[in-house]
Amino acid sequence: MEDRKVLHFVPSEAPSSGSSKNGYVFQEMERVDGKMEKNGQHSDAAIINGSQVQISLSDEDGLPGYGLLNTTRKYVKPMNFQEEVRAHRDLDSFMAQASILLDEKSATLDDVLKRMLTHVVDDNQGDFDAEEVMNTLFTDAGGRECDGNEKVKAASFFFSRKLIYRVVASAVHLLSETIQGVTATSTGIRYQQSWLCILANVRSLQKRHVCVARLERPQNWGANCQEARYVILILTPPRTKSTKSAIELGRTFATMFSDISFRQKLLETKTEEEFKQELVNHRKQLCIVDEKQTEKEVDNSDPRKGKPLECTDFVKVGKGVYDDLRRRLPLYPSDFTDGLTGKDRCLLKYTTTAIFLYIAILLPAIAFGSLNDESTRGEIDVQKTIIGQSIGGVIYSLFAGAPLVIPLTTAPLAIFISVIRGICDDYDLDFDAFYACIGLWNSLFLILGGLFNVSLLMKLFKRSTEEVIALFISIAFVGDAVKGTVKIFNHYYHGPVLGTTNITVLQQEFAEILETVDQTNLTGPATEHPPIYLSESLVLCSRERPVLCLLLMLGTLWFGYALYLIKRSPYLNGKIREVVSDCALPISVVTFSFIGSYLFLDIQLPVFSVHDGRIFNYPVFDKMSGMNVLSCAGLGFLLALLIFIDQNIVISLTHVPEHKLLKGTTFHWDLVLTGFINICMSCLGLPWMHAAFPHSSLHARQLAKTEQHVENGHLYTTIVSVKETRLTSLAANILIGLSAYMLPIPLQWIPKPVLYGLFLYIAATSLDGNQMVDRMALLLKEQTSYPPTHYIRRVPQRKVHFFTGLQMVQLTILCAFGMYPLPYMKMVFPLLMILLVPIRTSLLPRLIEAKYLDIMDAQHM
Repeated sequence: MEDRKVLHFVPSEAPSSGSSKNGYVFQEMERVDGKMEKNGQHSDAAIINGSQVQISLSDEDGLPGYGLLNTTRKYVKPMNFQEEVRAHRDLDSFMAQASILLDEKSATLDDVLKRMLTHVVDDNQGDFDAEEVMNTLFTDAGGRECDGNEKVKAASFFFSRKLIYRVVASAVHLLSETIQGVTATSTGIRYQQSWLCILANVRSLQKRHVCVARLERPQNWGANCQEARYVILILTPPRTKSTKSAIELGRTFATMFSDISFRQKLLETKTEEEFKQELVNHRKQLCIVDEKQTEKEVDNSDPRKGKPLECTDFVKVGKGVYDDLRRRLPLYPSDFTDGLTGKDRCLLKYTTTAIFLYIAILLPAIAFGSLNDESTRGEIDVQKTIIGQSIGGVIYSLFAGAPLVIPLTTAPLAIFISVIRGICDDYDLDFDAFYACIGLWNSLFLILGGLFNVSLLMKLFKRSTEEVIALFISIAFVGDAVKGTVKIFNHYYHGPVLGTTNITVLQQEFAEILETVDQTNLTGPATEHPPIYLSESLVLCSRERPVLCLLLMLGTLWFGYALYLIKRSPYLNGKIREVVSDCALPISVVTFSFIGSYLFLDIQLPVFSVHDGRIFNYPVFDKMSGMNVLSCAGLGFLLALLIFIDQNIVISLTHVPEHKLLKGTTFHWDLVLTGFINICMSCLGLPWMHAAFPHSSLHARQLAKTEQHVENGHLYTTIVSVKETRLTSLAANILIGLSAYMLPIPLQWIPKPVLYGLFLYIAATSLDGNQMVDRMALLLKEQTSYPPTHYIRRVPQRKVHFFTGLQMVQLTILCAFGMYPLPYMKMVFPLLMILLVPIRTSLLPRLIEAKYLDIMDAQHM
């Protein structure tokens, strides 16, 4: 009969070598003929906490047995470094006899703990039996020997009910005591999975010992410890003062490691001295008294926070601008020095971000400049758009309160300019004067809006409304790329096209062809009609051109996005992956521009036009009548409304809590600054500009340090910190100004299909973090693969899908009006965006309970 082992738990009056910390003894027993025997007596149960239970590894049928496990968890108050003296003494003691393991290669928790104990002994910090300490680290020490005193090694580690355990032969061992960080967000409780603090009381110790290990790479040790990078081991004698206990010492180090930015800094250290220095620096930061008054001012100055909106807020002229400048000006020098001075230097990060911005800004400027060139018949062309972008971008980079926000001329502005050109043609008006007059009215309304705190209306814009508009902008980029490609197909795909419209050249070529045909008829039979071939100089290739354009556009998107995602792959090392991901767009654009302009040199691809002439056009206002000026006021108001909405929504989307920006927002001052920039643009005949999405959000992500974690099988990327600098956007806009000297060559080597591919890339990368897109994806997924987001946990599934459907209806209406071919329809588009606010605040609460709406509009994922 095969022997089967079970575990029998009985109360223990006194600890013994075979007892566990909780006072129960593991005893091995044998099942003989289906019966339990112990000292000649039959027993089929064990006593745990006064209850009888039998835990069997297997029954007679070979099926696994089961038992009941009772676990207790409690919250531990973080250590207050400002008030509790013990925190500083604990850290000073550790610094004096630091036991630190850097880049530990062990993969299992068992091996890591053994290496840490060995390291403590080797440093002459303790004299103890490592095996005894290993037994103490786990709740139960039974089942250690099997089949003739043969020692059994740990087979695996798991997280069970938030506790780490290991399976050893016929016993299940749980870590006796741990501390792990948790973060309370709108999603509920989220475990900090990158570090673990393990506590133990060891009877043979005379003093406390602390060992910190940084693993070479993150390890997966279970459900809530899937990205373990740091292990803090704390060993203390059983009899000690209450302020020197293991839990108190654990509070000190757990409080420090609960800061994600601190853990990121520790990853960058290379020696033990640097590691210890970061501990000291972080202790100093924790000792600084929080200035609650400053935090309150930040909240009140941010239109999205603070007290509810009141009518009296709009009559406090200049208060918003004054508060913005008073709070932001003291931080102005740090916008230039952060990342260049001190220990945390980011010169490589700044360089790759500036290159990314240069390409991401220059190519849309070329595309929209080409569109303006066609609609205005050369009044505003590519060269003027590039010069205007450089001037406005440099001014905004130097003086804006939100330096991560990128101003651009956008597709809606290009459409608005085409409508103005049409009005000038219909009523025989001077374009330069009419354009400048509308721009000046627009700037006046923007400046007045900033002075009268109109940006406080952003309190009414919820996250769902902002995401609908953001997704519409992304769709508009896709629409521009598709329309450009369809235009190329319509023009070249259906048949051969004459290569020139010069009548003289055509007459000369046809005369030579007819002369050749006449000579052939004289020498050959009269009944034959030989085919007539046109010269290669007269015929442009047809179907090769649009097909190549399509491949270049899709290739730019595919290659750029593949390089963008390389940071999530295991290839190369982390630093190279980060650089390649940051430079994904420039690499893709250069690669496919080379393919299109050099490898396929025989196929002429569509490129933008370049004109010679004056860069600045100064308006002559004498050509405008009084009625013309009044009509400009109406158009200027609609334009100001468009810029106001886009400007504030882009700033809001850039300063979402997930980006962890610390210097605050300046909605009011930035609106006034945009007005002044557009005064300059109007008087010089350059295209208007405002804050652009998604360039601003992408700029913030480019400058971010991130940390990845896994939750229920889903990979999440968390931003640790973002460098809020002016240098990247300033350098990019200066380079754009210098690019005016690169016209027409080499900038004309960038084919239009590559520009369209850039639009698709920007649209694709802007979808990251858009909660509406994530909920739309749920409609195509099975329920078992739903991510554990806060709205999945706290909102009924039908309500989630119903809310998503309502957002999709709003998006469809926006697309119908925003992409309608009638130009005048697009001029009232800003009014339609305003209507989304009462729909969210008044209509949707009648269809879905307000509590569910607030949950789905929560800022944190």
